[in-house]
Amino acid sequence: MLESKETLQQLLREVETWEKDQKGLWFWDRIGRLPFKILDKITPAFIQKKIGSLLEELGSFIQSGGRYLSKEKTIINKLQFLLPDLHLTNINDIQQVPLKVMDTVGEEIQKTNSQVATVQGASTGIGGIFTLAADIPVLLGLSLKTLQDIAVAYGYDPNDKEERIFIIKCLQFATSDIVGKEAILNELSSFYQSENRNSKEMMSQIQGWREVVYTYRDQFGWKKLLQMVPIAGMIFGAFTNRSMISDIAETGRMLYRKRRILQRLDELAT
Repeated sequence: MLESKETLQQLLREVETWEKDQKGLWFWDRIGRLPFKILDKITPAFIQKKIGSLLEELGSFIQSGGRYLSKEKTIINKLQFLLPDLHLTNINDIQQVPLKVMDTVGEEIQKTNSQVATVQGASTGIGGIFTLAADIPVLLGLSLKTLQDIAVAYGYDPNDKEERIFIIKCLQFATSDIVGKEAILNELSSFYQSENRNSKEMMSQIQGWREVVYTYRDQFGWKKLLQMVPIAGMIFGAFTNRSMISDIAETGRMLYRKRRILQRLDELAT
């Protein structure tokens, strides 16, 4: 049985409270971000090149999904396990899954992928600067996979270009400062409206998607420079990768949850 109007409105208020709470800066942001010019000087050229290549990776992801498309069947099976009486065969069927079950699977995705990020960050942190370049594309891939899995858990298909744009926006939100978060929330408002949308409008909202890469570089400033120290980098790598994936997953859960809530409220109103 799906949620009542009153329950959906309460759940929506919870998400809106979370959005307001995002105005606080994380510890690493509080101690300041390295200016780009300084970061350019102290970041080795091969790492700068690797970060720059993320532009092409994200462009490929938006256009075709690239090599990051998730396996939706895995998520469908997780939902099916929790709802043995409901027959789920594709993503469209997930739209009838109760939000509580969607939330459960979303939280499981966040926990599991955060653990994967911890191990991956520790392993690439052992060698310090020499293994850091390998960490960057893997972290991006895990970020995109996490958001795609969460999209499926809430009944949205990452095979659709529109959803991949929304995923990039989630990625932007998770790695932005206060001003950036507020701007992205305003931009995402049209995704919550089921009428008068088209592909051209969706693409116009992603004009700044390259900022994701620059934000990644900014984030890597303090966090990843600490990871450049051999052995000690293992600790920093495990912690920073885990926190980044956890933040990204939480963002995806909340923003996709909001979309599903608003869509169900619209359905009840018609």
